[in-house]
Amino acid sequence: MTATLIWILAALGALVVVGLYLSWTAGRLDRLHARIDAARAALDATLLRRASVAQELATSGVLDPAASIVLYEAAHAARQAEEEQREVAESELSQALRAVFAEAQQVEEVRRAPGGQDAARELTEAVRRVPMARRFHNDAVRAARALRLHRKVRWFRLAGHAPFPMAFEMDDEPPTALTDR
Repeated sequence: MTATLIWILAALGALVVVGLYLSWTAGRLDRLHARIDAARAALDATLLRRASVAQELATSGVLDPAASIVLYEAAHAARQAEEEQREVAESELSQALRAVFAEAQQVEEVRRAPGGQDAARELTEAVRRVPMARRFHNDAVRAARALRLHRKVRWFRLAGHAPFPMAFEMDDEPPTALTDR
């Protein structure tokens, strides 16, 4: 073997290794984007469930009329919000839930009403799941962003045409009266 042939084989070997590495990185980025899509779908389902349960509770007659109106309007706005306004509408629903259930006495009144025990349990479960679903989504977004900011991903355009992932920022703090139990 001549020295030229050895150099050519070494260069080809290096190109194969670099190609495999870039392919692995592109696959990893694709899996992260799939994880973001799955986490976003789970977050949307969780937020929809919370808004639906809040709307059910608002129309059940268990709450006083003023609280029912506040809760119903916030839940309706959250369900009908366009994508650009979704974070704001969901934050307003969180604030309405905290306003309606500011004290444990209000939660107990709901539980004592006919059908209130089930409604309070469903709402408690729904509001507890929202922060977790949002955290899963934002963790996936954070991982994808970190990988997309690497120079090799930008230079070789490994992200393709996938949009830059955006975190879902909202006020997701549940009412303390609901989560104390």
